[in-house]
Amino acid sequence: MEAKAGLVAGSYKRNELVVVHGHDEPKPITQSTLQGCQVCGDKIGRNPNGELFVACNECGFPVCRPCYEYERKDGNRCCPHCKTRYRRHKGSPRVEGDDEEDGVDDLEQEFNMERDRQSVVSHRGNAFDATPRAAHSIANRSENGDHYALSLPPIMDGDSLSVQRFPHAATVIGNGLDPVKESYGSAAWKERVENWKAKHDKKSGSIKDGIYDPDEADDIMMTEAEARQPLSRKVPIPSSRINPYRIVIVMRLIILGFFFRYRLMNPAKDALGLWLTSIICEIWFAFSWILDQFPKWFPITRETYLDRLSMRYEREGEPCKLAPIDFFVSTVDPLKEPPLITANTVLSILAVDYPVDRVSCYVSDDGASMLTFDSMTETSEFARKWVPFCKKYSIEPRAPDYYFSQKIDYLKDKVQPTFVKERRAMKREYEEYKVRINALVSKAQKTPDEGWVMQDGTPWPGNNTRDHPGMIQVFLGSSGAHDTEGNELPRLVYVSREKRPGYQHHKKAGAMNALVRVSAVLTNAPFILNLDCDHYVNNSKAVREAMCFLMDPQLGKKLCYVQFPQRFDGIDRHDRYANRNTVFFDINMKGLDGIQGPVYVGTGCCFNRQALYGYDPPVSQKKPKMTCDCWPSWCCCFGGSRKKTKKSSKKFFGRKKSSKPTEISAPIFSLEEIEEGLEGYEEHEKSWLMSQKSFEKRFGQSPVFITSTLMENGGVPESVNSPGLIKEAIHVISCGYEEKTEWGKEIGWIYGSVTEDILTGFKMHCRGWRSVYCMPPRPAFKGSAPINLSDRLHQVLRWALGSIEIFLSRHCPLWYAYGGNLKWLERFAYVNTIVYPFTSIPLVAYCTLPAICLLTGKFITPTLTSLASVWFMGLFLSIIATGVLELRWSGVSIEEFWRNEQFWVIGGVSAHLFAVFQGLLKVLGGVDTNFTVTAKGSDEEDQFGELYMFKWTTLLIPPTTLLIINLVSLVAGVSAAVNNNYQSWGPLFGKLFFAFWVILHLYPFLKGLLGRQNRTPTIVVLWSILLASIFSLVWVRIDPFLPKVEGPILQQCGVDC
Repeated sequence: MEAKAGLVAGSYKRNELVVVHGHDEPKPITQSTLQGCQVCGDKIGRNPNGELFVACNECGFPVCRPCYEYERKDGNRCCPHCKTRYRRHKGSPRVEGDDEEDGVDDLEQEFNMERDRQSVVSHRGNAFDATPRAAHSIANRSENGDHYALSLPPIMDGDSLSVQRFPHAATVIGNGLDPVKESYGSAAWKERVENWKAKHDKKSGSIKDGIYDPDEADDIMMTEAEARQPLSRKVPIPSSRINPYRIVIVMRLIILGFFFRYRLMNPAKDALGLWLTSIICEIWFAFSWILDQFPKWFPITRETYLDRLSMRYEREGEPCKLAPIDFFVSTVDPLKEPPLITANTVLSILAVDYPVDRVSCYVSDDGASMLTFDSMTETSEFARKWVPFCKKYSIEPRAPDYYFSQKIDYLKDKVQPTFVKERRAMKREYEEYKVRINALVSKAQKTPDEGWVMQDGTPWPGNNTRDHPGMIQVFLGSSGAHDTEGNELPRLVYVSREKRPGYQHHKKAGAMNALVRVSAVLTNAPFILNLDCDHYVNNSKAVREAMCFLMDPQLGKKLCYVQFPQRFDGIDRHDRYANRNTVFFDINMKGLDGIQGPVYVGTGCCFNRQALYGYDPPVSQKKPKMTCDCWPSWCCCFGGSRKKTKKSSKKFFGRKKSSKPTEISAPIFSLEEIEEGLEGYEEHEKSWLMSQKSFEKRFGQSPVFITSTLMENGGVPESVNSPGLIKEAIHVISCGYEEKTEWGKEIGWIYGSVTEDILTGFKMHCRGWRSVYCMPPRPAFKGSAPINLSDRLHQVLRWALGSIEIFLSRHCPLWYAYGGNLKWLERFAYVNTIVYPFTSIPLVAYCTLPAICLLTGKFITPTLTSLASVWFMGLFLSIIATGVLELRWSGVSIEEFWRNEQFWVIGGVSAHLFAVFQGLLKVLGGVDTNFTVTAKGSDEEDQFGELYMFKWTTLLIPPTTLLIINLVSLVAGVSAAVNNNYQSWGPLFGKLFFAFWVILHLYPFLKGLLGRQNRTPTIVVLWSILLASIFSLVWVRIDPFLPKVEGPILQQCGVDC
């Protein structure tokens, strides 16, 4: 699709497709076929026996006989396509390295090159037309007796070519060279010959002036050996740090057992209600701790090698082999998610350090807002200046608003004399760009009565946000606009899916699935990276970091996604409400990376597209064990299972991999089985195996999209022209496309919860996929977080509500997919993610107990014995030791750890409690709750002005109540102890400690509740009143100003009178 085609809107069911903005008609994509030799352009020719000449027996890349001979004699002796060494054909002279066992022995032909050339020339007139559409299957037999086949799946319509051996049949889809970029003729031939000679000299060592340079040859060999090394490695935590941590966990578990034994065997008889409540709460806390603790048993970190990635896939003089990637950016309401923030995210994506022809950015406007569309128009124009500036001077970060606002020495490491001048000019350009965006925002504050109208007078198709057609606009791309220096820019596509009344659109998950389909039709990159609109690319090499895992030959095929940690800007220095969430991202996620991989957290994640399509990961073949025939066949320990292993290793399309059918694997097609099953069957058998109806039932009724799902390495079928792609793109984002398909059930983002991220990652892990946690030294992405107390609680409420929905669904990790490929510790982690909101009920009860104890004078435990004191003290010390050792191996600061503990209590007694009741009402009673979009950015002049804003919400009632009753009971308890002549200070100590524990954890909430008045910390006033009250009570009891009565001390008589 051309970038100049304009905004295309349409509805598939209404059979509408119109260009509502723009004047240039889309140009059809020229269709070319692969004819003749791909090196010189001549016809391939035939062998002396009349069969088609096939130079490479591995991939069948079309090369004529002279090019084949030249490559073997003066080139690198390898196929230019698959890099496999050429085998000698009959009539070809031997060269160094030829196998002696190839079965070809023709010494007469070997030394008669002239006759061989004449033989080849004589057959050029009978050249074979090697177009993909010539035939679906052409067999060829070489002189050594091997069979090969030129085969195509019928669904591909003959657009890709593959030549494979029958015994190891596998379809290669979309791997051919681009004939449009390859020119034919003598000029191309000479250029290719020179490249071959240069490559040959480079690989054989530098020969300068006829002298061989062994040192340079050694350097080249070392470079190639380095490129073959793994692209990443695991870095385990040092044993000196992790082993003490594990020992303390085991000790804490043992002490916990003795603690509960004492608690159960010694009830508080004068307060059985308080004792029973505390026991139930403590048992639940212990269960929650086990679920959270044991998935952190095997924490690891990882290192990537970007230089090896470049040496392997970006070799000098060769085409770049880095995989394409599609970026997804989702936004809904431009008034809550400012367009300038979204624009900065898009600009940072367009400027990433990655080949421009392999980057595409899709912006999903789920609110169909003309403001978002106009801001993307302005952004595409500004990107022509911003992208070359970023790449020229290698600036970081590449989001202009954050780059120009950072308070650092921007001249550090800059040596170009023009940098200062161009930076000033670019800053001025950006300020003008901001003014234009602000003008659009100001204009959008009031909607006209007649609706929005575009520049050419056409009414905006999205005036009714709940009833509008699908819209697509390509702003930038390889065939569209270029930057100011004439270089290509990454593709930028605006997408707004169709919405009609009466259809379920599934909010963000539905928007992401629409992006998956439209990107598969337009670009079909094998990898997808999704970002929230407020998460910009902070590290321009973040994509390369992900590719070190996804493109690794050993690890990449089994990875469903690479998750990056979330980092945030604009948070106050003390992080009052634990917005950074460092404990989760730097401790829990590292622990999960050592098991089966981290959970998906909704943003900053690079997906394998095939995993989103619901395919199973490839099953690695285990090496057969050493056996001998001397043992009887019934012996299972040595040789008895050998025959069964061979039998079970056979794979057929349509059969399940495991003999135990599971719920998740029943509807899943294995990509490996699909590709292997295509070869070796007749046409009618292929149509039976790959029935179009089964694919339509699974993926929807789009042949172009179905074809793209089979292209594991990505790419768009060349048979579809630009208008056809537009029509299919509008089709796949129509509101009824997902009806009677498996979208949202087994494919794409999974529906059924507002936290679709947890559910989507859980389904992938259940199928056996692995994920990886990537933490580069420079954070890959940064975003904004709500620093206001009310907004933060609403955010936590939404997360907890999604966990409750998953708990009450069929995908609950407590009972879903047993017998599958989910590891037990990984299941523990997922169970913890859905049951943590229920901790709010015992937490509220436990925080109420201190106040009741102080007001009633009773306690949850009887008088402690010496042994009981040991268990209490041991449990207390083990909790502290676990936290300290956890901070030691993770690198998290103690302040961040303490803030996380405080907000765990604040969120637990407020948002989590409401989420439990709202979730039960929604699932069991059908009472739906609206999804609230968290506001991004702040209009306050002060950087942290929003931190002190007070927004009343019902979520504040439970923690406020707990604070009041604990403060009142604290004063009442001290006053009661004073009035009792200090005889109850001993029992009072435990109750006071209990109450102070609650108040200390709720202290950040208290600060947020009081806010700020004229920049005076009102919390000081509150503490002053509290301390003054206690001091007054003590002062009144002592009463130092009254004279003391002196006289004889009267004591009670000991005699019973």
